[in-house]
Amino acid sequence: MPPYAPELNPVEGVWPHLKRSPANLTKHSLDRLTAWVKTRLKRMQYRPRLIQGLIAKTGLDLQPP
Repeated sequence: MPPYAPELNPVEGVWPHLKRSPANLTKHSLDRLTAWVKTRLKRMQYRPRLIQGLIAKTGLDLQPP
């Protein structure tokens, strides 16, 4: 595998999904921003199809050989 291949990393798909909120978070405190990120990640955790989609987008087969 190449040393840096963002298209093969499912986490790269999380960030665009996470940043879809219309709120302007730049004027809030770090604590509030942290709480917002944790809440959004927690919501994603309970959406298995979203997680499966992010993994499928990489095209990698996660089944053991």
